[in-house]
Amino acid sequence: MTMGEIKTQFSLTIWKVCNLCMSLFFALATYVQINDPDAGMWMVGYGVPAVLCLLVGLKPHVTESLPWRRLADLHVLISTAVVSMLGWTLYKEKITNIFQQEEGREFSGLMLTLVWLLLCRHSGSGPVGMLRVSAAAAITAFPFIAWLYYYINKELRSNWPSHCKTAI
Repeated sequence: MTMGEIKTQFSLTIWKVCNLCMSLFFALATYVQINDPDAGMWMVGYGVPAVLCLLVGLKPHVTESLPWRRLADLHVLISTAVVSMLGWTLYKEKITNIFQQEEGREFSGLMLTLVWLLLCRHSGSGPVGMLRVSAAAAITAFPFIAWLYYYINKELRSNWPSHCKTAI
C-alpha cells in the first residue's frame, strides 16, 4: 500500500466513525425528546439524521443514492425553514444565552443536523478529503463535550423546564 492509499483509508475510517458517533448522538437526542410537549416533531427531526448518518457510517457511498439524497434534501429543506423561524424568534426576543432557552436548544440541535447533512452531501462520490474529515471530527466532538458539560454542571440546567431535566 502506498502512503496515499493509507491516508485515504485512514480518512475514510475517521469519516465512518464520525458518522456512527453522530448517529448515536442524534439517536440520543431523539430519545430525550420523549418528555417534550411537541415530541413527535423533534423525534422525527433528530431520528431522520440518525438513520441517515448510520447509513453513511456503514456504507459511505450511500450518499450518492437517490433515496438517501431525496430524504436528506427534504430534511434540510424543512429544517432550514424551522431554523429560520427559531432564529428569528431568538433575534426578535434578543436572547443571547441560547442554551438556557428551549428555542435556543432547538435551534442549535436542528442547526447541527443541517450542518452535518450538508457535510455528508456527496461525500461518497470520491475520496473523503482532509478538510471534510477535520470538520467532521471537530463537529462530532462538540455536541458530546457540550452535553457532558451541561450534565456535569447541574446549576446550568437549573432554569430548564422539567421535561428537559428528566429524560437522562
